Amino acid sequence: MVGKPDPVSMEVVKAFIALKPGFILTYFVATICHLWHIITMKFNELLRLIRDEVVFSSGFLQAGKADKADISRQLSRWTAEGKLIQLRRGLYMLASDHQHLAPHRFTIANRIQKGSYVSLHSALAFHSLIPEHVPIVTSVTTARPRLLETEAGTYQFRHLHPKLFFGYQAGDPGDGSSAFLAFPEKALLDVIHLTPRSADPAFLRELRLQNLETLDMRRLHEFARRSRRKKWLRAADLVQAMAAKEEE
Repeated sequence: MVGKPDPVSMEVVKAFIALKPGFILTYFVATICHLWHIITMKFNELLRLIRDEVVFSSGFLQAGKADKADISRQLSRWTAEGKLIQLRRGLYMLASDHQHLAPHRFTIANRIQKGSYVSLHSALAFHSLIPEHVPIVTSVTTARPRLLETEAGTYQFRHLHPKLFFGYQAGDPGDGSSAFLAFPEKALLDVIHLTPRSADPAFLRELRLQNLETLDMRRLHEFARRSRRKKWLRAADLVQAMAAKEEE
């Protein structure tokens, strides 16, 4: 059963209705401006918190007594407004208009998938071993494979057995940041490993390999032996033969 209205509340409502329309409009505009000010200040606070972070997680903002539901709503709102880019669930980066420095795609790839390094065709192109531009950032990981299409680019992660997860180092991809990137020799072996029927001259010719003189043949054979896979050993021999033929 609905109770009777509170007399005090009714008096407040009557008093508000009796106000002049101009005052009501002013009050409404002031309220909207106040809400806008709060939202703007919170986004500025976000900029202050993440500073030069390339990618940040929603969990980073939920530390302490912060209201998780409120943060989730704010992140969704800023993404819809084009201030943020959502890379995957719970992972964001600033849109280009708000970036202090545009992050390299290799750095983004590392942050999207922890325990990964950029390899395969992306690394081959970076090391100038193939002439083609590679639009998709290709990485390897011991986790499950996946493909992510985002506003910041497309990122592919191929699965690699833990025993084959080696041959990479942290380095500058070209923007002053740091990313885990395969050695050129390991990037080539990763391609051969993950491509069926690839340890043959025809496949290597299709790759249009170039600048083979820059490869460290000792490292190439060391990685092949470490894998204990005949396919890798055969591929290493073929690459070395191709390099020797180029020098003739």
